[in-house]
Order: sequence, then C-alpha cells, then structure tokens
Amino acid sequence: MRTAAWMNAFLGKLVLIEIHAQEVPATGLAPARLLLINSDDWGRFAHEAKNWDCRWVAAWGEDSGDDLIANACFEKEGAYLVARTRIPRTNPVLASHTPYYIAADRPERHIQDMLGIAFTDHPDARRWTRHRAWKESEYPLRKDFPAAGNPPAQTPPNDNYRFLFAHGAGVYEIPVGPVHAGIIEPGHFRFQAVGETILNLEERLGYVHKGIEKIAEGRDATGLARLAGRVSGDSTVAHAWAACMAMEKAAGIEIPPRAVALRAIMAERERVANHLGDIGAICNDVAFTFAYYQFGRLREAWQRLSRDVFGHRLMMDGVVPGGVAIDIGDQMIAAMRSQIASQRMELAGLYNIIDDLPSLEDRLDTTGYLSPETASAYGALGYVGRASGVAFDARKDAPYAPYDRLTFEVPVLTQGDVAARVHVRAQEILASFGLMEKLITELPPGPIRADWTTAPLGAEGLGITEGFRGEILSYVRFGENGRIARYYPRDPSWLTWPTLEKLVRDNIVPDFPVCNKSVNGSYSGHDL
Repeated sequence: MRTAAWMNAFLGKLVLIEIHAQEVPATGLAPARLLLINSDDWGRFAHEAKNWDCRWVAAWGEDSGDDLIANACFEKEGAYLVARTRIPRTNPVLASHTPYYIAADRPERHIQDMLGIAFTDHPDARRWTRHRAWKESEYPLRKDFPAAGNPPAQTPPNDNYRFLFAHGAGVYEIPVGPVHAGIIEPGHFRFQAVGETILNLEERLGYVHKGIEKIAEGRDATGLARLAGRVSGDSTVAHAWAACMAMEKAAGIEIPPRAVALRAIMAERERVANHLGDIGAICNDVAFTFAYYQFGRLREAWQRLSRDVFGHRLMMDGVVPGGVAIDIGDQMIAAMRSQIASQRMELAGLYNIIDDLPSLEDRLDTTGYLSPETASAYGALGYVGRASGVAFDARKDAPYAPYDRLTFEVPVLTQGDVAARVHVRAQEILASFGLMEKLITELPPGPIRADWTTAPLGAEGLGITEGFRGEILSYVRFGENGRIARYYPRDPSWLTWPTLEKLVRDNIVPDFPVCNKSVNGSYSGHDL
C-alpha cells in the first residue's frame, strides 16, 4: 500500500477547518484510505481536496436500506482516498462536487438518475443515464426496483433533451447519430458550426445502457468476473482484473505469483492490440489506407496468437477469481517472444513512414488540441492525458503486482494534438513489448489459481488497474452467502469522453472523425 506525506497533513487540515471526517479501517479498499464524512460537509470536503490538488477519480452510490450511501475517490501522488457519506432515503440531498471538479459532472448525474440522490448545486439537472426508459419516480439501483424493470408498452421518445442552442449570422447545427453509418455503438453528437469551423460540440450518451450495476447483484464471484469482462469488450482483461482484484482483497485471498504475471501478460497483449488498431484507424480517417491495412494486419496476427495462447482473441474469461484460467508452456512462450521480435522490426519501418509523411503531418499536427490545463481539469487518463502532459499511469504511480517490481518508461508529451496521441500509443506498444519480454523470461513456477474463500457479509474491495485507455476502478461489496451486493466499474471513458467536446472546438467539421478516433472513448464502458 502506497502512502504519501500529504495525506496525513490533509486529514489534519480537515480537523482545523471543522470538516467532520473520521478515518476507519478498510483493508479491502487498499491502496485507498476510507474517510466517513458528515453529509453536510460533502461539498466542503471536495473544495478542500481541490485546494490540495487532489485528482477526482470516481463516484458511486449504494442503497443500504434506510440510508443511501455516496462514495467519491480521490488520488494524489499515487495515494488514494475514498470519502463516504450517508444520507436519509427520505430526503436524499447532497452537495455536488462538480463546482470544484468538472469530472464529477456526468458521474453525479448518473447517480442521480439511478439512485435518486439530488445534488443541490449541480450545474446541470438533465437526465444522463435514464433517458425516458423509467419514470421520474423510479430509480433502478434501489433495492426495491426489479432487474427487469417495469417497461411500458412503448418507451416515450427522447425528444425533450435540451441541447445547447446557438444562434447568429451563419451559425448552423449538425446532428450526428445516435445511429451511425459504421458499426460503432450509438452516441449522439450535436455540433454548432460557422462554415466548416466547429463552435461547440455536445455529446449525449447512454443509448446502450446494459444495467451492468443492477444485474451484478446476486452473482457469485465467478459470475461477476465474467460480467466485468463484458463491461467493455476491448478492455475485457483490464476490467476483469480490476473486479477480481477487488473481490480478492475483500475475501483476503492472495493469488499465486505465476497468476499475477500471466494477468500482466494478457493485459499488455490487450494494450498492444488496441493501440495497433487505433493507430491504423486514425490514419484511415485521413485517407492514409496503407497504414490502416498494415496496422490492421499486425493486430490480426497479434490477436490470433492471443487466441492460440489464451483460448480467445480478446482473452475473454482468462482472468478468474483467484488467478487465471489458462497456463502457458514453453512452446507458447517461444511463439510470443518471436512475435514481439518480428513486430518490433516491422513497426520500426511503419513508424518511420508515418513520422515522415507530409500529408499525414498536415492532417494530424495541431489538430484536436487539448491543453495540459484542460486535460488535468477533466482528469483525462491514458493516452489522452499523457499526450497533454498528464503523466499518471497506475502501473507506475500506484503500482500493483507484478508492475511494482518492473522498470519501464511511460511516454508523456505536451503537444496535446492528434499526432501526440498517436505517438504516445506507438511508444506504449514498444514499452509493452519490453514488459512482456521481462514477464515471460522471469515467469515464476507454481499454480495459476488460488482456492476461493467466500467473502464475509459486508466485505468490500477496491481494484485499480491500468487499461489501454487508462486507469480502471472497480468497487465490490459482498452480501449474504458470498454473493455480490454492489459492483461499480469506472471505465476511463467517463473522464475522456468530455475532453472530446473541448478539443474539437475551432477545428473543421471534416476533422471530427479523426479527433474522435484519437480519443476513442468506449460507449459500452460508459453506458453501464
């Protein structure tokens, strides 16, 4: 568990300014420390955390019966803090964190929609998650709401959402989606533009809401791991690992060293596959199809070997409670080592091409600029944040096994444009190659799975991993008979989708696709 000197001083300051906060033991939440906050001090606490330059990580709620529980997670210097408060079910009103942390905007609206907690000073009262699928008086995450819901014969049209309206000489509006011409998932984008210049973009997500949090209730550990792996299919390893990590902490289970290493190998393979696909797709969006085909070819070969080694192209269900489902032998280790060497050589040639092509430079350089200040304010993660100077990487800054014993470089740039987001991806691939070579060379012997022990009633755990998009947080609380009472996964897309609205401003409309792809937020990871 990583500690930081600032945290003790911060807790001391809370006492001085009379914010009622009590630290309580929470072994399962490590590396986080747990603070119980008086509900009247919830907003003041966020204000003070902002003054101490803490990063706002996530927020989630829970129905505990008579009371509703609100949680918020903060981070600074690799040390995490979970703040928790209780509010009466009869009057669920709480101060918002959004005035201090813009990143809290959509998560708080999600909590309001799903649990009915009203955030008094939140700047935006519009529905975010529920759309028109439930009545105003229905809150799906409350215990008395059935998982199947109470669907009407016909859901009312979602025609009352008030998008920002701009008017003036030459200003016009472009609605895009939610159904798109390609095979991507649904999301609505509303532009205001003058000529080809984008004045503003407003997003509307939530069209593929799956009820992940609700249908997690009552599952056993194995069932939750399978569900977590389907929060966002392109991050199946990272989400399943975070969920299993949370459950293992809650149950007090230590997984074998070999299983830890195999999880990391899968996670790095997942990272490489997605970065290869993204670089090719970004190039394709500016008509450089050569790169699209070449990076797609490398990704296909990479995923085929993942299938051969771990039984599935995406390595789905490879991470299980207590360890991993599949071991690897010398033949597969040799195949992975050979593929890394081969792709490293091929990528060197491809990187030289994309770095020295004037037409590509013209379309990517300075396009979709996200300033370091904006990236930091929104809590941008992964390649989006690192391309704009936000260096945080959970593998390095809040290290968990096996990364706590590995040395590697995290690429960080400050240019903040599409080209920088491509470059960060390209360098992360090479870093992942190095990590995998170390992991397979030093793969410990022994079992790949620990016996599962039923977690006691009320046990809770927090899992934090670094997915290819950035930091993933999973919270788990167990109920009776080792069944899940609460599961909340925070995909990094919750924090990077809003940055797209900022970085497209003053760009031309034809550059929106490449800006969008450079962020590559997950609809599924957001639409829980």
